[in-house]
Amino acid sequence: MTRIAIIGAGAAGCFCAANLLEQAPGLSVTLFEAGSKALAKVAITGGGRCNLTNSFEGIRSLAEAYPRGERIMKRALKAFSQEDTCAWFQGRGVPLTLQEDHCWFPVSQDAMDIVRCLLRACKGADIRLNTPVRAIREEYPWQVNGESFDAVVVTTGGAPKGLPFLDGLGLEMVPPVPSLFTFNVPDKALTALMGLVVEAGIGLNGTPFRASGPLLITDWGFSGPATLKLSSYAARHLAENGYKGTLSVNWFNAPEAEIRERLTETASRNPQKQISTTHLLQSRLWAYLLAKAGLREDIRWAELGSKGLNRLTAILSASSYPLSGKSRFREEFVTAGGVALSNINPGSLECKQHPGLYFAGEVLDIDAITGGFNLQAAWSTGYICAQSILKSL
Repeated sequence: MTRIAIIGAGAAGCFCAANLLEQAPGLSVTLFEAGSKALAKVAITGGGRCNLTNSFEGIRSLAEAYPRGERIMKRALKAFSQEDTCAWFQGRGVPLTLQEDHCWFPVSQDAMDIVRCLLRACKGADIRLNTPVRAIREEYPWQVNGESFDAVVVTTGGAPKGLPFLDGLGLEMVPPVPSLFTFNVPDKALTALMGLVVEAGIGLNGTPFRASGPLLITDWGFSGPATLKLSSYAARHLAENGYKGTLSVNWFNAPEAEIRERLTETASRNPQKQISTTHLLQSRLWAYLLAKAGLREDIRWAELGSKGLNRLTAILSASSYPLSGKSRFREEFVTAGGVALSNINPGSLECKQHPGLYFAGEVLDIDAITGGFNLQAAWSTGYICAQSILKSL
């Protein structure tokens, strides 16, 4: 009997196993999982609701969604797209719903529906929990923890501490660094506004890294989709700089000239009105930004003058905040780096140097912004590995 070993019972590993078993029920598939549960990360993703993919609407270039790995993902999505993902899960009894932010979730809003669906599809696999892989060897043709297998698929996910069981294979590795994290900002006046959300543009001063979207003020600094996107784009830069730098926030997510024009029009319409009572943003945030611009609470629009207009425009279009570190985004930790894509045949995801060895999911140097894109990479690459193995048999 043909034996397949899958190292890692996460999204990519279980999806690979499910497709192998559904299309070739006679296969022997063994999943090695170091943790105590299969699909543990899937169960908590999306705040426990499981944002399993994205419609990709509004994504002009895959690099916007996949800062690392966009070329290989272009091929992977042709093999197994977001539409294929939706059809796969709905065809197995999990109705899905598309949100306004282009994210797909189970109608139940319960990630366990996705977990249970995958485990049902993996019925027949030997899932070995609490079983870390100590070593693999290219021998007869493969040995995993001393057992013989015809092919091996590595789907261990992000590995911040590395993958020592691959050390003897001579693979090129990209040093892993965190992605998808929030920013610590030592500004008590700002963090006193915790809970406020505003549509904003943010960037790292002195770099090309920019992002936009909902920005959440927290008791430690900034979070929300805009922050998570920026952390993904700038993951390696921030790691190299000790998570220090200066964050610039455009509170209107608009060009400086447009903000200046809006302020000028507001001043001309309300010359005798106090600026503090003209809430162009949420009232608490507006008061904070006026103070940051050095403007009195009782100043009227007619008294603003050109210097005051310049200061207020500058604060609204490019407020500066020093970064003092990062915080994890709940438990949805994503790692940039891993097995370099130069090792991999992009069509099959088979290792160029070692036939019969495949890689799928976050263990590869592929990672994405938040919004279901990382799980889509797991589904697509897991599917490709299954098809490649089936073709090779």
